[in-house]
Amino acid sequence: MGVPPDGAISAAAERLLRAEREGVPAGPVRDLLGASDIDAGYAVQNRIIEHKIQRGSRAVGRKIGLTSESVQRQFGVYQPDFGVLLDDMVLADRTDIALSRFSQPRVEAEIAFVLGADLTAEATVADVVRATDFVLPAIEIVDSRIADWDIRISDTVADNASSGAVVLGASPKRLSELDLATLGMTLEHHGEPVSTGAGAACLGSPVNAVSWLAREVARRGRPLRAGEVILAGAWGPMVPVTAPGSYLARFEGIGEVRASFIAESKEATPV
Repeated sequence: MGVPPDGAISAAAERLLRAEREGVPAGPVRDLLGASDIDAGYAVQNRIIEHKIQRGSRAVGRKIGLTSESVQRQFGVYQPDFGVLLDDMVLADRTDIALSRFSQPRVEAEIAFVLGADLTAEATVADVVRATDFVLPAIEIVDSRIADWDIRISDTVADNASSGAVVLGASPKRLSELDLATLGMTLEHHGEPVSTGAGAACLGSPVNAVSWLAREVARRGRPLRAGEVILAGAWGPMVPVTAPGSYLARFEGIGEVRASFIAESKEATPV
């Protein structure tokens, strides 16, 4: 499917940037792009990321979305998508995060890969294992600049894969010590489980998800590089954040990480 004219790409990017700037979710952008045009979505995403980098942000990694089969069926696509992590999106464990920073936040528990080597368009699972320096527990804060989460695949891809921020834990583990597919996760809110799952939810294993990402972004001309942080996809259902409070993700054999939301506009500590 061909990418829409540049005017449509610019208009979609401006709609999403304005929604973020003003803190008021906008209507979907599929009226400009088409509901299923993934390439058009990435063209808008690239335009938004380039705009932010020109204004001082720095790209530090990627995130993978749509790793769940049920969510893929919901969107009518049968592959994951991805977004870009910027430096001001990466937050330290157990710091206060202002709810006002987000439009419609939800949280997901997942694992972050920190790469020690580049990955190419031919990256296999073995290459991912070899290239990974260590993994960290993480909570992704998913967000949408589109009102009521009324999204199709082109909407979420354009909106940087519905990215908000990520809280990284501080307990690095080597992949050689872990079988991620078999490990379990519990996400707690006020001490009560609100989401559970396992590494197998990410395309069978988070390592598979990163291998897919490496090939896909290299094909699109932006391969994964040493030092990047890669969010490999949720281990369980996402949970809406509707009020101040704390969410604790516990990963079997890996460690835990906490995201604490507050009502005040106090800045969280970037990593």
